[in-house]
Amino acid sequence: MPVLTGGQALVAQLLREGVEVIFGLPGVQLDWAFDALYEARDRIRVIHTRHEQATSYMADGYARSTGKLGVCLVVPGPGVLNAMAGLATAYACNSRVLCLTGQIPSDQIDKGRGLLHEIPHQLEVLRSVTKWAARALGPGAVPSLVHEACVQLKSGRPRPVALEIPPDVLQKTAEVELLPPASPELPEPDSELVEEAARLLGQAQQPLIFAGGGVLVAEAWDELRALAELLEAPVVLTMDGKGALDDRHDLAQNMVAARELTPQADVILVVGTRFLQPATSDWGPRQQAVIQLDIDPEEIGRNYPPTIGIVADAKRGLAALLNRLPLYNRRRESRRAELRALKERIFDLLWEVQPQASYAMAVREALPEEGILVSESTQVGYWTWNAFPVYRPRTFLTSGYQGTLGFGFATALGAKVGHPDRPVLSLNGDGGFFYNLPELATMVQHRLDVITVVFNDNAYGNVRRIQKERFGGRFIASDLYNPDFVLLAQSFGIEGVRVGTPEALRDVVKDAVRDPRPILIEVPVGEMPSIWGIVMAGRRS
Repeated sequence: MPVLTGGQALVAQLLREGVEVIFGLPGVQLDWAFDALYEARDRIRVIHTRHEQATSYMADGYARSTGKLGVCLVVPGPGVLNAMAGLATAYACNSRVLCLTGQIPSDQIDKGRGLLHEIPHQLEVLRSVTKWAARALGPGAVPSLVHEACVQLKSGRPRPVALEIPPDVLQKTAEVELLPPASPELPEPDSELVEEAARLLGQAQQPLIFAGGGVLVAEAWDELRALAELLEAPVVLTMDGKGALDDRHDLAQNMVAARELTPQADVILVVGTRFLQPATSDWGPRQQAVIQLDIDPEEIGRNYPPTIGIVADAKRGLAALLNRLPLYNRRRESRRAELRALKERIFDLLWEVQPQASYAMAVREALPEEGILVSESTQVGYWTWNAFPVYRPRTFLTSGYQGTLGFGFATALGAKVGHPDRPVLSLNGDGGFFYNLPELATMVQHRLDVITVVFNDNAYGNVRRIQKERFGGRFIASDLYNPDFVLLAQSFGIEGVRVGTPEALRDVVKDAVRDPRPILIEVPVGEMPSIWGIVMAGRRS
C-alpha cells in the first residue's frame, strides 16, 4: 500500500472515482489538499471561485448537466455556511454533489475554544442538506470514506453528500488502501407490483403519465418515450423533468395542461416526481388508480396515497413495465390530434403573459436545441419554468422547489465547465444576478463563454408587485440601485450589450452562439404581470 498524506489520499481516491473537476476556494485548513491537487493538476482541473457559494452552485450545474459527480471544496465554518445555499439547491434537485470541507484540528473539534473558522457541530449542520455526511480522523480512512460518499451519490436517491477532513489529517502520512470506483446499488422492482401496474396501465382507456427529475437522473428518457407511445399516454413534465420528452412530441405536456388531462384519466403513472401540485390541487386525482414509481421508498405516498407503489429507479422500473405491458395492452385510438390542440391552446394562454413570453421565446429561437438554459427566479424565468420548450435531456436547469434566488449565474458556469463546446445561457433578474456577480471574474479567468442575460427592473420585481397588489403600494426593501451593466461587464473585460426588445435579444444571442465569448446582455424592463394565477389555478395549499 502506498504511503500518502491525507491530502494525497483524497486526490488519489477522487481520481479512482472518475472525478475530473473540483470547484473550490483555498484556505489554511486546506493547504495540504490543494498541494496534492497541484501534483495532479494534469488530471483534475481546479476551478477557483470568488465566493464559496459559487463552488457548490457550480458543482451542481456541472453534475446536473453532465450526469457526472460534481465536487466542491471549501474551508470550514464560514466556507461551509457560504456553500449551504448551493447544497440546499442540489438537495432539492437530487443532484450528485460531493462537498469536501475542512475542519479545525481533529483534537479540538467541538471544544468551543474559538479556533479559526470553528463553528459548533459542523457535521450536523451539513447533515441538514445532505443524505450522508462523515468525518475522516486519519489518512487511512480517507479513501474508504471518499468511496462510500460516491456509493451514496450513485445509489438510491441521489442527493449531496459531505466529507469533513481536519487539517492534521490532510497533512499526516500513512499507508492507505485505494479502492476501485464505486458502483451503483439500485433496487430491482418488485415483479408482482410491476405485473399489477402493467395490467392496470394496459387496460386503461386514457392513461396519463407525470414525469419528473428522477427520469433525467436515471437517464430513462428512452424508456419514458417508448412507454408513452405504447400507451398513447400524454406525459406531464414537471419543472425538473423538462427535457425528459422532447417538447415537440405531441404527447409532451406541461402542468397547466394537467388541469384538463387529470380528470379525464382513468390510470395515472407517477414516475420520478414528488407529485405535489396535483396532490394539492382541486383538479388532482380522485377515484383514479395511481401508480407511483420512485427510487426513494420514503417518497411513495408522501403527497398522495398510490394504488401501487414501486420502489425502483426510473430506468429499471419503466423497462420492467415495458417488458410486461404488451401482455395486457389494449388497442387505443390515437390522441395525437387532440393533444396537439391542447398543447397549442395552453401555449396561447401562457403567451398572454407578456413581455415574458416574447423574451423567453426569443431565447428559444436563438438557442440551439443542445444549448443549456439555466433559469433564475425572475419574471421571465418563471415563465420558462412552465412554458419554455425543451428538446433534449439535461438542457434546462432550475433551483427546483428550493427557489434559491441567485443560484443561476454560478450554476450556469458549472454547466459550461461540463459542456465547453455547447452554448450555455444564464437567464437572470437584476436582484438574483447580484448574488454571484463576483463570478464574472471567474468566468473570465477560466474562459467560460457563458451568455449572461440580466433583465433589469431595478427591483426585486416579484416582491414589489406583491406589495403593490396585496398591500396597497406599501413598498419596502424591494427597490434596487444598480450599476450600468454594460460598463460593469466591460470593467471585467467582457462584452456588454444593452437591448430593449425581444427581437434584439434574439439577434444578440444568435450572434453569441455563432461566435462564443463571455457576454453580458442587459435588458431594461418595467413591471411585469404575474404568471402564477395561471400556473397555480385550483391549488388548495
